Amino acid sequence: MHIVAPILKWTYFGVCLGLTLFGLYRLAILAAWWRAARRPKLPPPADPAVWPRVTVQLPLFNERWVARRLLEAVAALDYPPDRLQIQVLDDSTDRTTVLTRRGAAVLRRRGVDIEVVRRTGRAGYKAGALAHGLHTATGELIAIFDADFVPRRDFLRQVVPSLLLPGVGVVQARWGHLNRNATWFTRLQSILLDGHFAIEQPARDGNGLLLTFNGTAGVWRRAAIDAAGGWTSDTLTEDLDLSIRAQLAGWRIVYRADVVVPAELPADSNSLRAQQRRWTKGGVQVARKMLPRIVRSPLPWRVRLAAVFHLGSYAGYPLLIGLALLRTPACLATHERGWLGLLPGELPLFALGTAPLAVFYFFAQRAAGVRSARKFVWRDSFAAMALGAGLALGNALAVMEGLFGRGVVFERTPKRGSGRAFAPTLNRPRWMATYRSQGTRTALLELTFLLYLVLCKCVAATPRRWGELPFLFFFAFGLLAMSVPSLRQAWGESRRPLTPRAGPRL
Repeated sequence: MHIVAPILKWTYFGVCLGLTLFGLYRLAILAAWWRAARRPKLPPPADPAVWPRVTVQLPLFNERWVARRLLEAVAALDYPPDRLQIQVLDDSTDRTTVLTRRGAAVLRRRGVDIEVVRRTGRAGYKAGALAHGLHTATGELIAIFDADFVPRRDFLRQVVPSLLLPGVGVVQARWGHLNRNATWFTRLQSILLDGHFAIEQPARDGNGLLLTFNGTAGVWRRAAIDAAGGWTSDTLTEDLDLSIRAQLAGWRIVYRADVVVPAELPADSNSLRAQQRRWTKGGVQVARKMLPRIVRSPLPWRVRLAAVFHLGSYAGYPLLIGLALLRTPACLATHERGWLGLLPGELPLFALGTAPLAVFYFFAQRAAGVRSARKFVWRDSFAAMALGAGLALGNALAVMEGLFGRGVVFERTPKRGSGRAFAPTLNRPRWMATYRSQGTRTALLELTFLLYLVLCKCVAATPRRWGELPFLFFFAFGLLAMSVPSLRQAWGESRRPLTPRAGPRL
């Protein structure tokens, strides 16, 4: 016991220190964003006579509920028709193919240059589809939109001038949210995403750091794709992989926070969990692949250090799980007690690890244009952090798979088709019968983890340890928010089997 106690204690404090470093990194990003916001820069207006030809690629796989919305939005882009080509890269195995072909035929009769590109298999998943489409792409610029995005009519006219600047290989627009206020669940997701798109990306762009192409709502220069080695499918986040390779090859990424492309947020916990698992596993795969090259590159040290924190941020998930697992054993193994039953030195580490995140997400909402009352902004910031904690268990497993796994299987995020009339379709039975992500096993694991935390608090409960209650409530909110809807969905499906119906017609 004399050996175990200090090992537990110092391991626990090592985990706390790791989380504190990530919290301080958020403060550094926030400071960089503040500096960048004081010197906004916009590209000079371009002469329409010199605008290059653009190919718009739409990678689809079983997207019957959103295919029509996407095709109509892209066909309405305000760009010279003789310089615009649209490719529907359809790998679908359901009725989506019929819908896209029918919709493309209607648009061609209106004079739109659009084609449906089919492959014999799904080799390489999205990256394979994008690479296959380049064989017949005629554009000097390649715009990419996922199925759940709805670009505004003036998107290309806003973005193309940035690509005419010397050395610019990619322009990434900011993601908006079609269904931000549909439910509390989508509202909290929007806050987590706004942290990246309203704070992190502008901060990196304004301070010369490595940026991320986010896979959609952006435009590539064809020469940059070729110079970076093209699309590869050895990771689940082919967008992050290619964007880093392009920057190491000397191309710049420009982030346009003023250009917003709205998209659909996952409306159920299973879909969100699947999305986050894919992003996390893919990000770890890219970190394993690219970090050695970044560290050895001739980039300035501050750029390399920021890239290490950026790609290493996924370590926060296993650290957070380690914190929850070790906290009570570390407290029981030592007789030291501080204020409210916390271990000596614990409170400053907690404050430095959590307060920067709350401030970060507060400013993210303000930067994204959220105009709710200040008290609700703070409330939602903490609730969004708790939802992130609820995702930590599944994402920690994804980190392990990304580090040690070899398989690369792409799991799509189901889309329901949202917009102004989103709320009435939230529980649409036909959608549930057609596309849904499974998460029952992970939900049971999340509830088991929550039970462990509750039992730990019961075992170690004393009247003076009230300081542990916020920690328990924080995890309980996130874990219940993720697990209970998953189990309710599984229970409802087992009791009421649904019969799929053909998708909507174009």
